[in-house]
Amino acid sequence: MNRHLYTLLFHLGLPLVGLRLFLRSRKAPAYARRIGERFASGLPVLEPGGIWVHAVSVGESIAAAPMVRALLERHPELPITITCMTPTGSERIQALFGDRVQHCYLPYDLPWAAGRFLDRIRPKLAVIMETELWPNHIHQCAKRGIPVALANARLSERSARGYARFAGLTRPMLGELSWLAVQTEVEAERFRQLGARPERVTVTGSIKFDLHIDPTLTERATALRAEWGIDGRPVWIAASTHAGEDEIVLDAHRQLLDRHPDALLILVPRHPERFAGVHELCRQRNFATRRRSTGETVDGQTQVLLGDTMGELLFLYALADLAFVGGSLVANGGHNLLEPAALGKPVLSGPHLFNFLEIAAQLREAGALLEVEEAPALAEALLRLWAEPASAQSMSDAGLSVLRANQGALERLLGGLDRLLV
Repeated sequence: MNRHLYTLLFHLGLPLVGLRLFLRSRKAPAYARRIGERFASGLPVLEPGGIWVHAVSVGESIAAAPMVRALLERHPELPITITCMTPTGSERIQALFGDRVQHCYLPYDLPWAAGRFLDRIRPKLAVIMETELWPNHIHQCAKRGIPVALANARLSERSARGYARFAGLTRPMLGELSWLAVQTEVEAERFRQLGARPERVTVTGSIKFDLHIDPTLTERATALRAEWGIDGRPVWIAASTHAGEDEIVLDAHRQLLDRHPDALLILVPRHPERFAGVHELCRQRNFATRRRSTGETVDGQTQVLLGDTMGELLFLYALADLAFVGGSLVANGGHNLLEPAALGKPVLSGPHLFNFLEIAAQLREAGALLEVEEAPALAEALLRLWAEPASAQSMSDAGLSVLRANQGALERLLGGLDRLLV
């Protein structure tokens, strides 16, 4: 498939795109809003001539935050426009930066929509986070002489096989990229094999290691634990869970309660549209549950705190003793293992970590990560860590050591972007 055929198929598929938006809006009404932006129509007022950053959703927006803050400091004269594809990503961008940046949805990858968007913002530089590759957007940038950098790039073996099946589309697209700042050498070689120009591929590491933790976060968490009277209770968090994982997590928690009747689970579903359903699941399973969004006080009878707020994940991690990272008991590929590690928490996950293979390998080899496959193994691992504080502390120390050993990717990335801005 080449780009022209891809574009034709995209146009033919627009009714399906509309149907998908409609179906998603039934659970998340925000998908029915700002539809014009997805076709570069009705865009907000945008000052041209700056830096355009694309972060597809919440995870990429959070990963991009340190880079965006640094760009704001280094180039205060340049407006920064951040685009995304999802309402939750939009909310996170606005919460992180407010009016310090410009924001809209990225128009669909149609030549006329991409061209209209680029003519509106006329960026000096385009920065795409991780691996959100859109052939027409990249081609329209190349036509206009706009350098495009792929930042914090990652490419799993499975994704590489998928791109390879469409070599006629992938190879020219990668050839038009100005710079690929890749997380690992293995992934860099995959990009080269797919058609990226070798001289434009650099291994910079993952900027996720350059995570900045607000020093007041732990203090606030300690104060809230004291206020709730849970200092002496075993507290664990299951974060970024997906459908199919909540049941396993709750089964494990039930087993924990048999041994520690005062154990508290902080359960944080990945997607806001699942909050109500997971709350109902907890009620059906007869767990005494409080919702974080209501501001209810956790008391001695509370068994589950549902983390149904946005932007509080790091704080909720700070409240817990032990952290399980979801998206990993189901074949979703996992989520950011470094956030709990940066807070000094022993980290547990399921076996499906293909989105974070290198990070998981480093944490595993250092003794900072425990992987489990089912509820009994999860419960057993948590019980052992509570029974063996020295083992838990060793995991915490190992995770912090991995973070320190890998920091510096952000500075390398910023240096490369500065060179493209010259």
